[in-house]
Amino acid sequence: MFKGVMRSVSGQVGTVEVVAGQAQVLDLLGGGEDKTILLEVRSQAEDVLTCLILTDANKIYRGMPVVGLQKQFEIPVGDELLGRIVNIFGEEQDGQGPIKYRKMAPVHGRAATVMAIKGQYEVLPTGIKAIDFLTPFLRGGKIGFIGGAGVGKTVLMTEIIHNITNHTESVSIFAGVGERIREGQELFKRLAEANVLPRVALILGQMNENAVVRQRAALSAVAVAEDFRDRGKDVLVFIDNMFRFVQAGSEVATLLGNLPSELAYQATLQTEVSTLHDRLVSTDKASITAVQTVYVPSDEISDPGVAAILPFLDTAVFLSRGATQLGLYPPIDVSNSTSVAVTPNLIGNDHYSLLTNFKQLLERYNRISHIVAIVGESELSSQDQILFDRVRRVINYLTQPFYSMEIQTGRKGVYVPRETTIADIKTILSGKVDSVPVEKFLYIGSLADIKR
Repeated sequence: MFKGVMRSVSGQVGTVEVVAGQAQVLDLLGGGEDKTILLEVRSQAEDVLTCLILTDANKIYRGMPVVGLQKQFEIPVGDELLGRIVNIFGEEQDGQGPIKYRKMAPVHGRAATVMAIKGQYEVLPTGIKAIDFLTPFLRGGKIGFIGGAGVGKTVLMTEIIHNITNHTESVSIFAGVGERIREGQELFKRLAEANVLPRVALILGQMNENAVVRQRAALSAVAVAEDFRDRGKDVLVFIDNMFRFVQAGSEVATLLGNLPSELAYQATLQTEVSTLHDRLVSTDKASITAVQTVYVPSDEISDPGVAAILPFLDTAVFLSRGATQLGLYPPIDVSNSTSVAVTPNLIGNDHYSLLTNFKQLLERYNRISHIVAIVGESELSSQDQILFDRVRRVINYLTQPFYSMEIQTGRKGVYVPRETTIADIKTILSGKVDSVPVEKFLYIGSLADIKR
């Protein structure tokens, strides 16, 4: 059994002098006198271990005895987590009393083997018109909402949690990584009001926590999701915010004194991001669908932290600040957003041909918009005027009132089936509703909701 003595403490990093036994990297150490103190071994040089302090560093003092716990860091897993808010230690954070767990799982688990991974080739409906039409999700895929501050990433994620949980039998795991405390509380209340909380577990490592806890929040959520998947339950994993996971890793690397790489990011950036995503896979038992928000600092999409995440996404939904300023929600950037599901085999020939046609019309619309901004719409040819108005109708039609924003907007949320969305857009582009004013298409469900 390992025994050691604390030699020094600096922030969330401590050094331990080895007295007896051995400890491996990622092994968990505990205080010899205070069992609530936890340290994780990160490296060893001769008889000195460098450790990350997972708990309150103020309780640790020089000369304190340390013992090996003969395990790695674990989080409680199981159905007991559903409907509750916990931290990375499984401790309740919602004031509803302690939780009795029956099973633990290592946070640093191994990814499923290549032979066990099963590809999913099925579209996952969300009930959000813009997403189901422009960037359909794959069940078992990895989805990212990418944008700068204040463009609606968290709102969109909250709406998807509500819609998918209400219309499927899957369970949802939400990881709050480095975000505001009030957002966790607001999400908890919204899920409770929507009656979907009993099938959602929330694991929070918020911005007031140290970097070690924030980084572990995402890994803990993955461990919980793997347990549900291995028991045959389809899982939705929501990580808000993936960029904060990268940022926390950078802070941890700085604490450990590791040399930084490009633009001060940690040298292990790609490894940390890939290790997490490699575990978010579907097997023959059940699927894991991962939805993550990606904050873009200063709207700079080439930031190395953002660029490290993008290659792992099957569906990249870019959110447009320009659309936000025009009051168009969800503010999806049609030109830059992509989805691997956009193939005739997955979404069907009707949807594929309609989407391809719309994108071609949108390119012409964008060119015409520059002319309209200078000389006005009245100077367009009759053909261009018709095209301009039809595309505007589709753009307005793709806005939607959200359940998660009913109190703020006063508009009742709607869920629109993908088939209805496709049929309505086909009707708009065919010219059958050219007589209806463009403004009438804003924030409706289907065309049937328009009061003519």
